[in-house]
Amino acid sequence: MIDTATLRLWWMRFLYVAICLMVMFFDLLPLNSQPDRISGPDLITAVTFAWAIRRPEYVPGLLVGFVALLADFVLQRPPGLWAALLVVMTESLKRQDRSQREPLFSVEWLTIAVSVIVMLVIYQIVRLVFIIEPAGWTLITTQAVMTIAVYPVVVLLSHFLFGVRRGNPRDSDKLSHAR
Repeated sequence: MIDTATLRLWWMRFLYVAICLMVMFFDLLPLNSQPDRISGPDLITAVTFAWAIRRPEYVPGLLVGFVALLADFVLQRPPGLWAALLVVMTESLKRQDRSQREPLFSVEWLTIAVSVIVMLVIYQIVRLVFIIEPAGWTLITTQAVMTIAVYPVVVLLSHFLFGVRRGNPRDSDKLSHAR
């Protein structure tokens, strides 16, 4: 019989994929026929970072890579570029979070802000190097600012709606057997 820790682990992984698919669906909806002057937040990145910092076992690297690669294809971005950046930064945040158990939210938010900005700058530089037309700096800047601004809301919703809370050492012991 499946124990509750294993069931919860797989349920939360399924929920992560479902949330990301829902975000992709709403990104594809034609709500406006005019081109965007400003960009909305990258909710997939915000959700991934929030869940990776709080419960790293819910968002393994392979799953993040799959979801981000699917988003690259669906949202017509260069395939694999944003996915690779998201996987590398997520794994970096997971390792960084292990060193400090309960950081202040302001420090976490600053870390996320720096991570998002670094990812977007690397994204633009790689696009320039490979002679792919880079997105306008206004769109990239507004996307970074909006993603950083929406991060606390994503954390609150993840906490209260989905129960994604920081784990304690006992939880990681239970889930290490469930993987």
